[in-house]
Amino acid sequence: MYKIRLFAVKHARFFEGLYAAVNPAIVAVLKGVDKIFGKTLDRPITAMEAGLKGALFDCKMCGNCALSKTGMSCPMNCPKTIRNGPCGGVRADGTCEVKPEMKCVWVQGWDGASRMKTGDKIKNIEFAVDHRQQGKSTWLRIARGEINADGTAVREAENV
Repeated sequence: MYKIRLFAVKHARFFEGLYAAVNPAIVAVLKGVDKIFGKTLDRPITAMEAGLKGALFDCKMCGNCALSKTGMSCPMNCPKTIRNGPCGGVRADGTCEVKPEMKCVWVQGWDGASRMKTGDKIKNIEFAVDHRQQGKSTWLRIARGEINADGTAVREAENV
């Protein structure tokens, strides 16, 4: 998975374009599926998302996906699960202080973001992960209007 994650970061611009092209269709289909079946198909849809994003990005299915903002480097791969940039323990060669054999997830994130058209999104502060969403589908959450396509929370006033 690690080598594939490095590949995804190196080709972040391609994956950004693919996401921009495919995500609206996925969300539209899931809105229809949700209207017809409700939550009946949540498990297989979530399993499909986990398999796809896990294989391509080493995604940890936090339910608060930030891949499009973090250079296609899943911040949940950080051993410290730091959500907003590298800790003070990044070594001079860019490796992690906890796992020295691994490049820092955030060094990779900044590298990937530098290749993306919307790479400046990495500068936005992310809220702490809502651990109640762990293992849930971000795609379904977007389709249901729980979060925006960029992963930000929908204000309560918009849900009323």
